[in-house]
Amino acid sequence: MSQFIKIYPENPNEAAIAKVVKVLREGGLVIYPTDTVYGLGCDITNSKALERIAKIKGIKLEKANFSFVCYDLSNLSDYVKQIDTSTFKLLKRALPGPYTFILPGNNNLPKEFKNKNTVGIRVPDNAIARCLVEKLGNPIISTSIHDDDEVLEYSTDPELIFEKWQNLVDIVIDGGYGDNLASTIIDLSGHEPVVVREGKGSLDIL
Repeated sequence: MSQFIKIYPENPNEAAIAKVVKVLREGGLVIYPTDTVYGLGCDITNSKALERIAKIKGIKLEKANFSFVCYDLSNLSDYVKQIDTSTFKLLKRALPGPYTFILPGNNNLPKEFKNKNTVGIRVPDNAIARCLVEKLGNPIISTSIHDDDEVLEYSTDPELIFEKWQNLVDIVIDGGYGDNLASTIIDLSGHEPVVVREGKGSLDIL
């Protein structure tokens, strides 16, 4: 049975965070708040959990474009090829914040993503998401949870999310109402930044 856990973003409860991290380590799936929409995530190093998310999304794992949610930019070199100074300055300006940056991946990507040339990096401006990653010790995979409602693209009410997802995931975190605007996606893997999707993050950073 799925758990519904209330965590306050202003001051995330350590015991509650530890409980969620334990579930992540054991291969569980968690729905958690970010600075944009609620995300569905798992431990990046757990193959079975990655397969579960791909199955829920109805896609093949090797074709999936999941984002890596990091605590800060110190994780970058684990998965991303060396980037130039101007790219790094842009990331420092924008993060933590409502952006996903597509960067060239290196050879250390988890085996499920070995055929990928690029990786999407997120450092959300949300204490709950960042605490989870910090305590887990490595990034979590993230994908947005879409709503079947034609008007609302994303679910924002944690109780409704729990109602809908409780049979598919292990924990739903109630971190308050989410946003219904996704992150701005900027591709930095080429010579010039390319805006893939304009979302919550302002383009003034470019």
